[in-house]
Amino acid sequence: MFGFFSSPDKKMRENAANWLELAEKVWNFRRDQLNATEAAELLARTQEVRQQVKEKVPAEKLKLTLEALEDVLRRTGGAIYPKSSLVENVEFFLVAAIVILGIRTYFVQPFKIPTNSMWPTYNGMTPEVFTKPADEPATPIEAVRMIAFGAWPHRIDSTAEGEILIPVGGTLDRVYIPYKSVPGRSWLVFPTTLKEYTLYVGEQAVKVQVPADFDFEWAVRDAFFANATPSRQPSGVDLARAAAGKNALFRDRLNQVYLRTGKVVKRGDRVMAFDILTGDQLFVDRFSYHFIEPSVGSGFVFRTGNIPDLVGTYGDQYFVKRLVGVPGDVLEVKGHGLMRNNAPIAGADAFAANANQAGNYPGYEAKEKLAPGLKVEVPVRNFFAMGDNSPNSQDGRYWGYVPAKDVVGRPLFVYFPFTRHWGPAR
Repeated sequence: MFGFFSSPDKKMRENAANWLELAEKVWNFRRDQLNATEAAELLARTQEVRQQVKEKVPAEKLKLTLEALEDVLRRTGGAIYPKSSLVENVEFFLVAAIVILGIRTYFVQPFKIPTNSMWPTYNGMTPEVFTKPADEPATPIEAVRMIAFGAWPHRIDSTAEGEILIPVGGTLDRVYIPYKSVPGRSWLVFPTTLKEYTLYVGEQAVKVQVPADFDFEWAVRDAFFANATPSRQPSGVDLARAAAGKNALFRDRLNQVYLRTGKVVKRGDRVMAFDILTGDQLFVDRFSYHFIEPSVGSGFVFRTGNIPDLVGTYGDQYFVKRLVGVPGDVLEVKGHGLMRNNAPIAGADAFAANANQAGNYPGYEAKEKLAPGLKVEVPVRNFFAMGDNSPNSQDGRYWGYVPAKDVVGRPLFVYFPFTRHWGPAR
């Protein structure tokens, strides 16, 4: 804090120390490339500066000696001195990239929640539906929403007149909307795969393209059946309940089953209007698990490369679930709750919320390895993970255990989007 009041002589000596460091670097890296005259001149000028610093000569005299050293360095420094702005920029970004790569590999890694298997604790992509044109955000607001929430607008208009019909498959227990995979662009630039759905206005097809991980059934439910039945989860289950509640299923002459919406539109009217809000993006702590064991109840990020039932479909990817079992634990689903070692599981608010179906938590479903009456015991050097959104989570109930060597870390902080989830991870 007192540097501002330093004497000119002291400042010049500090400047000289920087030049001496540079001269030493040039000598160490280029002495075998210098001829005898250049080498002798560089050593002599360097020694002269060092001696004057030691003797604390006045700033004016030291400045002249430094200028002479700089002249030698310009002639002998090669790529080390003088540096072009291009070289300096390249070095800066290279060092920054190395630092970032090291931090990402060993300490903190950014991660984007891809699906809604952990909803409502963490969100994957979610829809915000506008049922009336007056509710749709104006263009300036859309720009703000894109920055704050990663919201991408989707507006689908009718090219015909008639009732909006949704082709569906599945059963009365779980309805789904068929789609086909098509090539597309992410952020208008990067190649990706999209899902293309076909709705109908009368007999006229209307195409809708959305990201592959987006739950389009959720958007359809909110657009046409939001009031049909109370819901705790976004899924095809809701569409099935809506269909049963409104007696809305019918078959055409080609035996295709449709879900009637009861909404009639004219040419040019909105069929659907919704924004896709980006999934939660968070930092993952890769460091702690080198020193402490993962604890039941914490968020749990792992790789899928050594899980046979996942690697064939997803390859070696990162998944996030909640850790519910460590080696030796016995797990069982009873009612809507999860039992661990014959007692209700504890360690996270989501456990009790699911058991009581509180708020938007749908409760645990007994499926596959944890079907009614079945228990699993977690083997040594393995863990068991489940999603908070049990009805829509492909988790350990289906594919088994996470090998200890594939554990990555725990969620640390949600840094985007700026919703109520922003802040320390839960």
